[in-house]
Amino acid sequence: MDRRTMLRATVVGAGAVALPFTAWSAAYGAPAQNAVGPYGPLLGPDANGIQLPAGFTSTVVARSRQAVPGTSYVWHDAPDGGAVIPNGTGWIYVSNSEVTASAGGGASRILFSSSGAVVGASRILSGTNVNCAGGKTPWNTWLSCEEVSRGRVFETYPLGGTAVARPAMGRFKHEAAAADPVRRVIYLTEDEPDGKFYRFVPTTWGDLSAGALEVMVAGGATSGTFSWARVPDPDGSPRATRRQVSGAKTFNGGEGCHYADDTVWFTTKGDNRIWQVNLNAGSYELAYDDDLVNPGPAPLSGVDNITGTAGGDLYIAEDGATMDICMITPDDKVSVFLRVTGHDGSEITGPAFTPAGDRLYFSSQRGTTGLSSGGITYCVTGPFRR
Repeated sequence: MDRRTMLRATVVGAGAVALPFTAWSAAYGAPAQNAVGPYGPLLGPDANGIQLPAGFTSTVVARSRQAVPGTSYVWHDAPDGGAVIPNGTGWIYVSNSEVTASAGGGASRILFSSSGAVVGASRILSGTNVNCAGGKTPWNTWLSCEEVSRGRVFETYPLGGTAVARPAMGRFKHEAAAADPVRRVIYLTEDEPDGKFYRFVPTTWGDLSAGALEVMVAGGATSGTFSWARVPDPDGSPRATRRQVSGAKTFNGGEGCHYADDTVWFTTKGDNRIWQVNLNAGSYELAYDDDLVNPGPAPLSGVDNITGTAGGDLYIAEDGATMDICMITPDDKVSVFLRVTGHDGSEITGPAFTPAGDRLYFSSQRGTTGLSSGGITYCVTGPFRR
C-alpha cells in the first residue's frame, strides 16, 4: 500500500489504522529519497530560461510594473504566495505582493477563461505590509498573510467583495494558511526561528470573524504525539503568541502549508524540513529532511511554498538555492520538476494548480534583476499526473 492509498484509507472511520508517512517509509526505505522524477530528466532551458521535462511548456503570464497582457492592470512588485480560485467560467489566480504598504503591498488577481486566456486583472487588497503567503478557503476566499511582527490575516474576495482583517486568527509573523474542512479549522505557520504551528477554530465554519487560536503542544523530538492548547491573547501584545503557552512546539521558520486527506504538511526553511501532521493519529513526523537524503546531494533546499495535486504529489518551491520546484511522489521519491535559470537573486513563489490539474502557476519573485520590481509570473502546461 503506498502513501496515497494510506491517506485515503484514513477517511474510512475512526477505527481505521492511520500509519504516518515516515513510519511507512521507515518500513520500506528512508523517507523522501532522491530519485529520477516520474516525468524524466529536465531538458535544457526554454525561451523563458526554464528547464522542464519533455512534454511541458512555459509561458509568461505577467511581469511586475508592466500591464498584464490583454488588460490595463499593472502587475504588482514581488509576487509571492498564490492560489487558484474557480469562478464558474474559468479560474482566477491570486497573488500576494511581498512589499510594504507604502510600496504597494497587498494582493492582486488575474482572471482566465476556460481556455486559459487572460480576460481581466485587478487589485483585491491594498495598504498592507509584506504579504507573503496565505491560503484559500473552501468558500473561495483568499487569506493573505502579513509576514511582519504582529502581522494580520486578511480575508480577500477574488470573486467580488471588500477585503477584511481577521484579527481573531492571531497577530504574529504570519506565513501560510491551509483549510481543513473535516475538522473545520485553519492551520497557520509562523516565520520565526522559534515559530509555532497554530490552528484557528472558527466559532462558525465559513465565518472567520470569531473563534479560538490554538497552538501545537509537543515534545522536542522530530516525531511524536501532540495536542492543541488555546493561545490566551491572540493579539500578541505585550506578549508574543509564540511565547504564551508552555510546551508549545518550536519550528524553525515556518513557511508553506498544505492540507489533504486528513494530513497537513508544512515546511520550515530554517532547517530544510517538511513536516507531516497525521490528524487522525494525533501524531507528527518528518516527511523530508535534506540531511536524511541518501545518496546525496539533496535535490531540495530552501524549502518554501508547498502545494499538492489530487493524485497525491506534493510540489515544493525553493527560496533561492538552485531555483527549483521539486516534487515528492506518494512512493516517497523526491526529484526536481523544474528549474528556473538566470534568476540567482530570486526565489520561487506561489505554486498553484488549476482545478483540472493541467496548469501550474508560479512566480520568480525578483526575476533576473534580483529586485522586487523584476517579478515574473509563469504558467506551465503539460501532462501532469492527475
